[in-house]
Amino acid sequence: MDSPIAGLRPQDFYRIASGSVLPRPIAWISTRDAQGVANLAPFSFFTVASIDPPVLAFSHVNRRDQRDKDTLANLLQGGDCVVHTVAQAMAEAMNLSSGEFPAECDEFALAGLAMADSHSVAAPSLRDAAVRFECRLREVVRFGAQPLAGQLVLLDVVHVSVDDAVLDARGNVDPARLDAVGKLGGDGYCTTHAGFMLARPVPPR
Repeated sequence: MDSPIAGLRPQDFYRIASGSVLPRPIAWISTRDAQGVANLAPFSFFTVASIDPPVLAFSHVNRRDQRDKDTLANLLQGGDCVVHTVAQAMAEAMNLSSGEFPAECDEFALAGLAMADSHSVAAPSLRDAAVRFECRLREVVRFGAQPLAGQLVLLDVVHVSVDDAVLDARGNVDPARLDAVGKLGGDGYCTTHAGFMLARPVPPR
């Protein structure tokens, strides 16, 4: 297949991009609205944007009705969130929280997940997540208002919590202990069980 982008419908490009840019890490993001209702939702267009300053990035793709998802609406209103990693043991709960529920729905309660107070932000934390990044909103870059247009959301990390149980003897996060889940195309997911090592090349002197 070869096609100029003008020859593809947005949904066709989505299928190609989501089916080939993978595996994708999942940001399980918690926020709280002005009425105090907690929201928890996964986003698989997610990465680290900067180390110094520490900035995370995720993409919010517009819904068909062009309204912001609750996560972005709450972020724009409250200014903070918590980004969690997703362990395989929590995959079913994560998937449940991905549904387009009414704004008044608390996905923590819906999925039977325990909530905890965060250290530095008002948004609640997922108590049993092994890694939690407490963040404040830095910037939203909007690429359009039409359905499937992306909104690049940049988050300043203000506090990090890592469960000691997922750290190795050197203090690094052990992928096997973290047991993270990644996103594939469609309904597909993957784990980090089949990793392999490649030493970085040494430039000639």
